[in-house]
Amino acid sequence: MVPVQGIAGIFGPSCEACGELALAELHSADGILGRPVELVVVDGGRAPTQVAQEVAQLWRAGRIDAIVGWHISAVRKEILRLVGGQLPYVYAALHEGEFRTPGLFMIGESPSSQVLPALDWLRRNRGAERWCVVGNDYIWPRQLASHAVAHLAGTRMTHCGSTFLPLGTRDFEPTLRWLETTACDAVLVLLIGDDAVRFGRVFSRRGLDTTMVRFSPILEENQVLGMGATATANMYAAAGYFDSLVTAATADFAGRYHRVLGDTAPVLNSIGQSCYEAMTLLAALADRAGSLGVSPIQAAADGLVMDATRGTLRLTDNRVDQDIYLASAGALDLDVVDRIHHV
Repeated sequence: MVPVQGIAGIFGPSCEACGELALAELHSADGILGRPVELVVVDGGRAPTQVAQEVAQLWRAGRIDAIVGWHISAVRKEILRLVGGQLPYVYAALHEGEFRTPGLFMIGESPSSQVLPALDWLRRNRGAERWCVVGNDYIWPRQLASHAVAHLAGTRMTHCGSTFLPLGTRDFEPTLRWLETTACDAVLVLLIGDDAVRFGRVFSRRGLDTTMVRFSPILEENQVLGMGATATANMYAAAGYFDSLVTAATADFAGRYHRVLGDTAPVLNSIGQSCYEAMTLLAALADRAGSLGVSPIQAAADGLVMDATRGTLRLTDNRVDQDIYLASAGALDLDVVDRIHHV
């Protein structure tokens, strides 16, 4: 389940391509539990209730045995309301860190390992002391902002204010005027997909990129390309994977990706790669449990350790801990500059 329309649709091609790679590799082995695997693609870029209803219909019709993919947390919440606990659900997106549903496994980055260390790094290395928050108005940005604001207070940095905008916002003029009045020197950007691209462009045209550091935990390679070479100054991201991350595992993954999908495949990024990781984790959980049932998988899950593209993944309390890297946006790419969280 990945977004193929809406503001998060910019992530869709990379997500689908990485899912296709995982499928090809499962087919070249034994599938899952010795059975062939089929991807049933659900468009997670629509209204949350619409997405959840389609998933519930597929489940009642016996068309699906598990859910994997990347989509915003508002979609996840609605899916859990209809089918939570009924089938395994590997959620690939970075998350706000709160969940207690049997069979739900969160493999994305958590606030404590991703955002908070990044704020500290930017304070030490870029002098970012006074922070504003600009985010979309739904669960993930608001809860992540709450974690960040508490951390700023605890480390004697300053929270200069927050603003939350509807998904699909096109007029950022009031937000830019507000930022100019705050005397902040850094902005935590919690805007999704196309909203982040549009905001990045006007932020730069306003000249704010010369006076303010930007950090976004969801910034990835497609958005950097979308903003353009002149809109990415003083902008940083944090994630468990970047296309520029150089390790033996990432080089091998990129090689397999392009061998299977060709040199014109969608750009590799943390969001697409997390979909690949979600499918491989589902296979590992099923293999360990000998079943795709929620109860057997839940019983077998705790303590699972998997060597993956992102390094060693450790599953504890249905969530994955992983190494996190900080990257600086260049003209058309994200360059890893440091590791800020180590498993």
